[in-house]
Amino acid sequence: MEIGIIGLGKMGANIASNLHDQGYAVRGMDTSPTVCEAIQAKGIPTFETLPLFLASFTNQRVIWLMLPAGEITEKIVLTLSEELDENDIVIEGGNSFYKDSIRRAELFSTKQLGYLDCGTSGGISGARNNACLMIGGNQETFQELEPLFRDLACQDGYLYTGENGSGHFLKMVHNGIEYGMMQAIGEGFQVVQKSDYDFDLTQVAKVWNHGSVIRSWLMELMEMQFKNDPELTEFSPVVAASGEAKWTVETALEMNLSVPVIALSLFARNLSQEPEPFSAKVVSALRNGFGGHDSHRAPVDRSI
Repeated sequence: MEIGIIGLGKMGANIASNLHDQGYAVRGMDTSPTVCEAIQAKGIPTFETLPLFLASFTNQRVIWLMLPAGEITEKIVLTLSEELDENDIVIEGGNSFYKDSIRRAELFSTKQLGYLDCGTSGGISGARNNACLMIGGNQETFQELEPLFRDLACQDGYLYTGENGSGHFLKMVHNGIEYGMMQAIGEGFQVVQKSDYDFDLTQVAKVWNHGSVIRSWLMELMEMQFKNDPELTEFSPVVAASGEAKWTVETALEMNLSVPVIALSLFARNLSQEPEPFSAKVVSALRNGFGGHDSHRAPVDRSI
C-alpha cells in the first residue's frame, strides 16, 4: 500500500515515520524545504509541490491529510478532488468541522473517490507509536484501509464510527472534554500552589496519578512538566483555542443540550488571551462606583 502524507508538521511527520518503520511505502509533501529535508533524512521521500507528489505514486493513491482545519484543508481537498483518479482515497486526519467533512465526502463520492474523516488523538507520541483513531465514512473504504488504521493505533485504539462526518464529530466532542479536564487540572493545581502548605507539585501530580480517581495521561504529563520546570516559568499563561470546543458548544446548543463545563473552559482560554481583560476593568470600576472601593492602579487626580 502506497501512503502519502500531506502536512509534515509534528503530527504528520510522526505518522509518516511510524508507517515507514512498519514497512509502508510512504512519501510526504510539505511546502517547507526545511521540513522536507528533516523527513528525507529518515529515508522518506518528500516533495514540495502537489504535482510531483501525486506523480510519485505507481498504484492506488492513499493520501492522509494532516493540515490545520479551515482554508488550507479546504483548498487542498478541492484540488485533490480534481487531480485524483477513480478509487484513490483521501483520509482527512486533521481537526476539521464535521459538517465540512460531510460536504467533502459527498463531493468525493460523486467522482468515485474515497474519503474518510479520521479524528486523530494521542498527541505527538501517539502519532509516532500508538494513536487513537476515530474513522467515519463509507464502510467498504474503511474496511479496505483497516490494516493501516490497526497498524497506526494502539490496542483497541481505533473505531469505525459510521457515516460521513462521524469521525470528526467524535473527535470534536473528545476535544471539548479535553478542554474541561485540562481547565479543572489547572484550577486545582492553582489552589494547591497558592495554599499555605509547602507542597511539592511534582509529587502531588505523581501521587494523584497512582490509584486516584483522577489518574490519567494528562496527570502524567503534568508530573513531567513540574519535574522539568517546578514553577512553570517557561510557559505563557496565554492558552490558544483551536476551535473544537467552540464547535462542541455550538453543536450542543443546536441540540438544546447544556455543556457548562466545556463552555466555561473555552471562555477561560479566550480570557487568557487578553493581557488586561476589559471586563475585569468594568467590574473594578463598578465596585468603585457603588461601594467606593479603591480599585485604581495609582491615585487619580480628580481635579482635572
